[in-house]
Amino acid sequence: VRCMLNIWGVMLFIRLSWIVGQAGIGLSVLVIGMATVVTTITGLSTSAIATNGFVRGGGAYYLISRSLGPEFGGAIGLIFAFANAVAVAMYVVGFAETVVELLKENGTLMVDEMNDIRIIGAITVVILLGISVAGMEWEAKAQIVLLVILILAIGDFVIGTFIPLDSKKPKGFFGYKAEIFMENFGPDFRQEETFFSVFAIFFPAATGILAGANISGDLADPQSAIPKGTLLAILITTLVYVGIAVSVGSCVVRDATGNINNTIVSELTNCTTAACKLNYDFSSCQTGCQYGLMNNFQVMSMVSGFAPLISAGIFSATLSSALASLVSAPKIFQALCKDNIYPGFQMFAKGYGKNNEPLRGYLLTFLIALGFILIAELNVIAPIISNFFLASYALINFSVFHASLAKSPGWRPAFKYYNMWISLVGAILCCIVMFVINWWAALLTYVIVLGLYIYVTYKKPDVNWGSSTQALTYLNALQHSIRLSGVEDHVKNFRPQCLIMTGAPNARPALLHLVHAFTKNVGLMICGHVHMGPRRQAMKELSTDLAKYQRWLIKNKMKAFYAPVHAEDLRDGGQYLMQAAGLGRMRPNTLVVGFKKNWRQGDMRDVETYINLFHDAFDVQYGVVVIRLKEGLDISHLQGQDSKSPSSPLNLADQRLLDASTQFQKKQGKSNIDVWWLFDDGGLTLLIPYLLTTKKKWKDCKIRVFIGGKINRIDHDRRAMATLLSKFRIDFSDIMVLGDINTKPKKENIAAFEEMIEPFRLHEDDKEQEVADKMKEDEPWRITDNELELYKTKTYRQIRLNELLKEHSSTANIIVMSLPVARKGAVSSALYMAWLEALSKDLPPILLVRGNHQSVLTFY
Repeated sequence: VRCMLNIWGVMLFIRLSWIVGQAGIGLSVLVIGMATVVTTITGLSTSAIATNGFVRGGGAYYLISRSLGPEFGGAIGLIFAFANAVAVAMYVVGFAETVVELLKENGTLMVDEMNDIRIIGAITVVILLGISVAGMEWEAKAQIVLLVILILAIGDFVIGTFIPLDSKKPKGFFGYKAEIFMENFGPDFRQEETFFSVFAIFFPAATGILAGANISGDLADPQSAIPKGTLLAILITTLVYVGIAVSVGSCVVRDATGNINNTIVSELTNCTTAACKLNYDFSSCQTGCQYGLMNNFQVMSMVSGFAPLISAGIFSATLSSALASLVSAPKIFQALCKDNIYPGFQMFAKGYGKNNEPLRGYLLTFLIALGFILIAELNVIAPIISNFFLASYALINFSVFHASLAKSPGWRPAFKYYNMWISLVGAILCCIVMFVINWWAALLTYVIVLGLYIYVTYKKPDVNWGSSTQALTYLNALQHSIRLSGVEDHVKNFRPQCLIMTGAPNARPALLHLVHAFTKNVGLMICGHVHMGPRRQAMKELSTDLAKYQRWLIKNKMKAFYAPVHAEDLRDGGQYLMQAAGLGRMRPNTLVVGFKKNWRQGDMRDVETYINLFHDAFDVQYGVVVIRLKEGLDISHLQGQDSKSPSSPLNLADQRLLDASTQFQKKQGKSNIDVWWLFDDGGLTLLIPYLLTTKKKWKDCKIRVFIGGKINRIDHDRRAMATLLSKFRIDFSDIMVLGDINTKPKKENIAAFEEMIEPFRLHEDDKEQEVADKMKEDEPWRITDNELELYKTKTYRQIRLNELLKEHSSTANIIVMSLPVARKGAVSSALYMAWLEALSKDLPPILLVRGNHQSVLTFY
């Protein structure tokens, strides 16, 4: 019902006969056909979306936003609500024009034509507002009455065509005559009109198809009502339009004088028009007449059996359309505000009464309509609206295409007669028609939709509707991942893909930010979190943590994944993660851990586990990065306290820890990144600093390279290194060759080292053989005297390097250094830990890096 009321509007009675006059019967039918093609495709798409799940209030906006996501939905919702509000104005102006015509005929104009339209329009809108605020029951009753009047008016016209009266003949109406049909079949464009301009004037008459969908919230069963109603309405209205176009074209000549004296007495020789054959001579009309298809907009009422009924038809058509729009605009707007896409409009979401009527929305619509009524020019208002409606149609068609393309299992409409390609064609047709009707309005519409789309994308409203955009994102990611799996690895495409043992990601922010600095937009970053403890408890935690921390990462703009596992101990968990994390080619190749700061106080078994983690990583061909900050990394015990305003005053160490934990979020300024490249591990030690300097926060930092060398060939080594680095295309500010790298460290440092390892020594020389062996078996991490002697040079080297680091790099922003590696089982855990401790103590943030000996840098 609604769609029919909305589609049969002003055009049917006032403009259709003129279109037939201009374009001829053939082309008029073509115009109607083209408009119908667009509306039918859209009708099918609407039905498909409407039957895919429950439809709530908000019509086109609801359909689009739920299938294409909030970005498009938000943009269209606003425009569509606005277009409907303006449509109220258009219909009311059409109504007012007719009233003013009648007033003019009876000579009772109030002021002048324009202002009369404004006055009548304003009064009408106020009355309509009253009816719609009174609620849906009233409004639906009013619609039925209006429909009856409309049908009567159409019937009245059809009857009129069969009773040609002599009084009407001078005005050009002769009843059905083949000659007239033949003459009016071809086009006869005048006053610069073209096929497309006529189409543009007719098309708004076909745009009522969403009226039913717009009040989707008030229908009892929208799923069956929307497809049936929309498609039936399109069918019936199209038939009526075509029928009337043909009948008008075959009854009425294009030009008539309205003068009875123009009857033909004698045979004229040069008379060829249909009117001559019927004994009327309208040839004087070359200059312009009052009547006929071309000149009289009110042909319909002239032809009909009872003229006032046609006027009543015009009134009912315009008012019903105005009412429908006046109701749907606030409903769409209310739905839009409820979803809180534009936070500023929150106040319009409130509804009143048992039907949740959006009264505030009605007022807003009323004000917009009033504003446009004051323009009082139909031809200015119409193109703007047609464009807005067409944009909505285009998106509805596109969303059906998009949903079918995304192959989401959730897209299974009950309505089967749609096709994704036809919908796509429909969407393209809509865009073309927009330009045909009015190119500047079309551009304006595009700009507005784009602007709103960008705004909503930027604001990221917190909604999740399972839209087809999400489905397509998934499909793309899946297809690309599979395509990527077929790609062979190549050195040039090596990316550090890091598995970081962070625990809860927010517990060690410094670790996260530093790694993020060199993996962001370059490689994969996975935050591993090993849950230990009773299984059932851990499983519960796993699922809650997964959502919580992934959200936390996204909120903090970390391009990373969160991967929790449950395991007996850290080593097992680490192994699970290293083997199973990632997908296809997107797998980690580098293990990143924080330095175990409390190794001397804790249980030595944990140290064993920790060291074994490195060996496991090397076994599965991973590189290893150990990150040490002298303040420490773990701030989980300080969680919930801000470094700005701590709730309780922190002790000094904790305060320093908090400050250190955010240091990589700041811009790093002009300082150094020191690279100590002591042995070749494939180049990871060089690649990481280079990647750091490509990032915005680090771009002012300079890379300084330190290498070991012999004192007598320092220059030679420096040159060799410089050529190597330039071949690698890595910018550096300085190369230092350290000739004194193998000298013996200072006495006090050696003493400090021995003091540090004292508690962990076995001292087997001072004990019985059996006691020593038993102890070694129970506590395999202890350092034997034999081992200490064996690795003396290596121990000295670590202590010496620490002295050099303090000397050269104490001001660096960050130090990247090769990680010393011990053979598995040859060096006890305590000694190895002591080496790392001795090497990296009291320094700026230090990364100990060891690649997996695969080359990661290329000359070419």
